[in-house]
Amino acid sequence: MDQDSLSSALRQAAAQLAEAGVPSPRVDAELLAAHLLGLGLGELRAAALRGAPAPEGLNDLIGERARRVPVQHLTGKAPFRRLELAVGPGVFVPRPETESVAQLALDLLQGIGAPVVVDLGTGSGALAAAIADERPDARVYAIELSELAYAWASRNLAPFGNRVTLRLGDLREAFPELEGRVDLVVSNPPYIPAGAVPQEPEVAEHDPQMALYGGGEDGLELPMAALATARRLLVPGGSVVVEHAEVQAAALRRLAQQQGFEAAASHQDLTGRDRALTARRPDEALTEDAAVGRPGNVEE
Repeated sequence: MDQDSLSSALRQAAAQLAEAGVPSPRVDAELLAAHLLGLGLGELRAAALRGAPAPEGLNDLIGERARRVPVQHLTGKAPFRRLELAVGPGVFVPRPETESVAQLALDLLQGIGAPVVVDLGTGSGALAAAIADERPDARVYAIELSELAYAWASRNLAPFGNRVTLRLGDLREAFPELEGRVDLVVSNPPYIPAGAVPQEPEVAEHDPQMALYGGGEDGLELPMAALATARRLLVPGGSVVVEHAEVQAAALRRLAQQQGFEAAASHQDLTGRDRALTARRPDEALTEDAAVGRPGNVEE
């Protein structure tokens, strides 16, 4: 690769990545070059037009990407809505479709002052961080079972201080002190069926298995567990949002109804696929325990 010309280096890098089967070779080459130069993509493209030199180390990063190491692992960061999250080995890299899940959550929070939100299986902390960022009046609780992912989430949620509580643990047993006191539960749980092998090497070889497989032949054990926990945590009238695979939409709506939710509905991602469920806990009379105090007063 010609290190004298950024423009030439990008052309050669894109060709190398395309030959390796990388889905977006030119963009990935630009992202890696921009990372090395500390530039945005617009600035990088302007620099290439000006005849700027290629950065040192680009050959090595392109070689790693050609071996299908995720570009986010090579840069150490992943964009998510208004945020830039720290990611790397041991944590699921947040995807663009989960940004749509965050938007569903934010829409459901409209009109609720100082909402209390729980993120089940937070992974990198993407959903919890996005909600805390875009609803600064929210009190957010997040739980993660993987110690490696928990470490990444700790880093990504640290800027929000005591507005976000992160706990290491199982989503099935999450936050018993909040039972019946949460306005919204969000979850992007593992949901790939047992035995299914992801086609993309970036997923199959680099995303942690713990973050992929939902349990059972249909992959719905953990999504069902997320619904059960949400039913336990939500206030009457509170809502849940769960990301899922396209083929699971009808089954998850049915399971939500069986667990006592109403208004179960599927929502499409930007590609027109059913990728998220929303449902609401019925507006039943508040119990005395649920009516005492707001979640923001819960002892840590």
